Amino acid sequence: MNFTEAQLIEQVASFLWPLLRISAMFVTVPVFSLRAVPARVRLMLSVALTFVVMPLLPPVPAIEPFSLQGFWAAIAQVMIGLSTGFIVQLVFAAITFAGQGVALSMGLGFASMVDPQNGQQVPVVAQFYVITSTLVFLGLDAHLLLINMLLDSFTSLPIGVDGLSKADIWSIIAWSSRVFADGLLLAMPIIVSLLLVNISFGVAARAAPQLNIFSVGFPVTLMLGIVLIWLTLPVLLEQFTGILTSAYELIGQLLRL
Repeated sequence: MNFTEAQLIEQVASFLWPLLRISAMFVTVPVFSLRAVPARVRLMLSVALTFVVMPLLPPVPAIEPFSLQGFWAAIAQVMIGLSTGFIVQLVFAAITFAGQGVALSMGLGFASMVDPQNGQQVPVVAQFYVITSTLVFLGLDAHLLLINMLLDSFTSLPIGVDGLSKADIWSIIAWSSRVFADGLLLAMPIIVSLLLVNISFGVAARAAPQLNIFSVGFPVTLMLGIVLIWLTLPVLLEQFTGILTSAYELIGQLLRL
């Protein structure tokens, strides 16, 4: 059996273009992008998915992989995959931001641990929020839905030089502001409650200067913060699903689904 050079390049290209889009998504998507997940595992998942979807893809355009047009096509596929996972990553960034605000209000800003998602030190409250949100994310099969949307994008957004437009990039940039807005709204009930408690302790310290308000206020603030976290956790997870739904709507808009 003989193969010409053109046939070999065509087969390599039909495998390379889907692999770039799928593997780029696994680099940024939550859970799979954890530092604890070896790069070899992400590569194996990407290759396996590529082999599964290759027979189902529309005809791949004849683009020379090692040409300038092939370079821009590769950049377009990588941008699509990275943007898909990055938008979901922003949702977890909002949860982390909310946890940091709550921890600072409680006086637990010094209690930090390494976040396995990005390898940086974050307060334990933020890590608790991220873990519970990740369980909800997996329980809703949101990761499978994201993979399904990316695979459907090969039909709605075919492989080619044209990928995300300038308007799509600006949509992602504009939506990233929700990291701070939603994070602040998620933490606002606890922050406001603890602020009122601190104001009352300030009034008490002003009325009785000889009172050691720090020894009394810190345990009260800490215990009240834990109780408020327990009471507001169902509401926070419900709001998390709402933000996640909004993120998936944006992904569907970018992928023309």
